Amino acid sequence: MNITQIFGSNVFNESVMRDRLPRDVFNEVMEVKEHGGQISMRIADIVATAMKDWAVEKGATHYTHWFQPLTGATAEKHDSFITYPVEGKTLLQLTGKQLIMGESDASSFPSGGLRATSYARGYTAWDMTSPAFVKEMSCGNILCIPTIFVSYNGEALDTKTPLLHAMEALSEQTLRIVRLFGNTKATKASAFVGAEQEYFLVDREKYLKRRDLIYCGRTLFGAPAPKGQELEDQYFGVIRERVGAFMKDLNEELWKLGITATTQHNEAAPAQHEMAPIYCVANVAVDQNQLAMETMKRVATHHGLVCLLHEKPFAGVNGSGKHNNWSIGVDTGENLLSPGSHPADNLQFQLVLSCILKAVDTHAGLLRQSACNVGNDLRLGAQEAPPAIISVFLGDELDAVIDNIVNGTSTSENTRIRLDSGVSTVPVLTKDGSDRNRTTPFAFTSNKFEFRMVGSSDSIAPANTVLNTIVAEAFCDAADQLEQAEDFETACRELIRTNFAEHQRIIFNGDGYSEEWVQEAARRGLPNIPSTVDAIPMLCTPESIALFEKFHIFTEAELHSRCDVLYEGYSKGINIEAQTMLHMASKHYIPAVINYVTELATSLNQVKAACPVADTSVQEQLLCQVSSLLTEASNARAHLEQVTAETNAMTDVAAMAHAFRNQVVPAMTALRSPIDQLELLVNKDYWPVPTYGDLMFEV
Repeated sequence: MNITQIFGSNVFNESVMRDRLPRDVFNEVMEVKEHGGQISMRIADIVATAMKDWAVEKGATHYTHWFQPLTGATAEKHDSFITYPVEGKTLLQLTGKQLIMGESDASSFPSGGLRATSYARGYTAWDMTSPAFVKEMSCGNILCIPTIFVSYNGEALDTKTPLLHAMEALSEQTLRIVRLFGNTKATKASAFVGAEQEYFLVDREKYLKRRDLIYCGRTLFGAPAPKGQELEDQYFGVIRERVGAFMKDLNEELWKLGITATTQHNEAAPAQHEMAPIYCVANVAVDQNQLAMETMKRVATHHGLVCLLHEKPFAGVNGSGKHNNWSIGVDTGENLLSPGSHPADNLQFQLVLSCILKAVDTHAGLLRQSACNVGNDLRLGAQEAPPAIISVFLGDELDAVIDNIVNGTSTSENTRIRLDSGVSTVPVLTKDGSDRNRTTPFAFTSNKFEFRMVGSSDSIAPANTVLNTIVAEAFCDAADQLEQAEDFETACRELIRTNFAEHQRIIFNGDGYSEEWVQEAARRGLPNIPSTVDAIPMLCTPESIALFEKFHIFTEAELHSRCDVLYEGYSKGINIEAQTMLHMASKHYIPAVINYVTELATSLNQVKAACPVADTSVQEQLLCQVSSLLTEASNARAHLEQVTAETNAMTDVAAMAHAFRNQVVPAMTALRSPIDQLELLVNKDYWPVPTYGDLMFEV
């Protein structure tokens, strides 16, 4: 296999377009792609025909407008290239109109009230900044055309439309900043993103015996295995053969789709792994991450495996996240988050950094909301992922620069410390300017920020929409002030000092897992938002509405609709879990334990009948213990059924979500506890489902 030959082979990328389009058509397409505008229908027809011919050569029979509704997943409707037969013959066709616009039933996707059931029309529109691609599927090869998805009235019904607006806002405001420093050649600024993806792999046959994994993506019951991750031998350990075969095929499939999957390794928990790509432009990164998750699931089935993307598939071991590495660059090749070798003298970097600190501090609650979902509530703040308190880690070097700026003290010459291991055959290393901090949600890592809160199953679009928007606002505020300054350098230094002084509270380089940090964060006035239902309102505060409307990211109606969608999604997610627990308890666990208790009692009576003086205290104690836990489980099952029914009878979406969090989730915990204890007592032959040990160590 030659990687360079297969990489991007299923992508209608710039190289393919250059080869297949007339020069004038190619130039017009690239101009619109890079700087905005509209292509003519004549050009669209030429592009569509070339795209269709290329896809057919790849074996494609259908095309689809591939979009990302508010389900968190992707959506696609396949249409054949076949035209109406004439004289018994048909042609394969894709017109410019079909390329540019499609139609879908908007009432069948979450809209938070923006679309009534009786009004169904919604439109998909080609996002020409993200390349089309051919997806190899069991139903045939499909040409996928990335699109946005909007209602008949133009409201955004997807995650990509607001992201594209936010990217444009960031570009416009970033150019204002670099112009202040003499860069007149840059014409576009972009947010660049690289999303690390953590996941679990389990055996498919065992997976199919667990209704909780099938319906919910995580185990709702399960006692800890005798071994977890305490030996720390899984992390970066030797990859098992079956997993390695999966990774090999996964890489090939991702490379065909132009996804630069470069890193693969075992993660901290048993059966947990990670894939990481090279960064690219934000909206393309979003598309590629959605494709990566889909491809992981598909390739896993070819190996008799199932890929679990839930944030917390197993209790007691680390869950999975998706570190969102984010930076800003301009088309002249400059990374605005690169401090250079002397950050103390880099005025542009200092201004950019101060604006980002201001943005994160001002909109901490909104940034927290961008990473909220049902599964992530089980992970954030659990000594395995960042706490629910937003803070920024910069490291000692930048901390010292900021302290000197705020306090007006001199800055010593920046020198990187060299690290000598003492081994004569090992080279002396130059250390980075700071260590890393895995307990912070927003960490500076050399030339980018790593937003560590996003959940492994989530789209990264909401997080990047928020990041781009809040930074655009901070850049706008800075440019408004500095563009009017008579003495730019003096005004710039004063603004930097003010930003650092007013928002230094967001910087924390210590242990984010400690209780001391919770108390210190409260003292600093930083918000602590532990759950999804508490985070959702951050999207619809007056400040958030004003922010998003100012940069034309969302309307107020769109924001309120998204709050409703999030509340409904949370309630539906917990309800599915509760109903699954009731099903498993009623149909699997309780009957199995009753059978075991019956067999145990029968055996006990037989022993007593055969030998009245025999010591049966062990059997009697076990029978009493199991019977007591069985009663507790039965009562807990009845209570869960009651509170779930009461909660489902509610009509207000916010009140329902709070009731699921406050009433149903504790009832679920109460049911799980006795059944997990019973798993450790009941004979394995009677236990109805694979255990944690079966799932995590037998892959």
